[in-house]
Amino acid sequence: QVQLVESGGGLVQAGGSLRLSCAASGRIFSSYGMGWFRQAPGKEREFVAAISRSGGNTYYTDSVKGRFTIAGDNAKNTVYLQMNSLKPEDTAVYYCAAVRIISDSRIFGDYWGQGTQVTVSS
Repeated sequence: QVQLVESGGGLVQAGGSLRLSCAASGRIFSSYGMGWFRQAPGKEREFVAAISRSGGNTYYTDSVKGRFTIAGDNAKNTVYLQMNSLKPEDTAVYYCAAVRIISDSRIFGDYWGQGTQVTVSS
C-alpha cells in the first residue's frame, strides 16, 4: 500500500525558512519520481518542484527557483523541500506526490499525501 506522509509545515514570517519532509512507503522511490504541489485558498493545485527517480534531475516552477530546493534520501524513502526566503504568496497547503515526469512541463501526481499547511505572515 502506498502511503505518503508530510511533515514540517507551520507558520513563519516572510523571509524565513521551512523544510518539509515526505516519508514514503512501499516501492515508491524505486518506481516514481517525487514531487511537491501546493494549493492556496480559492486557487487550483499547482506544481512546485519534483525530483527524478534517479535523483539526477530536478524541476521547479518559476516562482520558487532560487528559493526552494528539493532533495531525496533513498535510504530513508524520504523527500525534502527546503524553502528559503518565504513570501506571503507561498502560503498554501503543500502536498507530496509520487509523480510521473514526462517532460519539464508535464509532471503528474499519481499518489498523494494528506497535505501540510504552510503559512507565511507579512
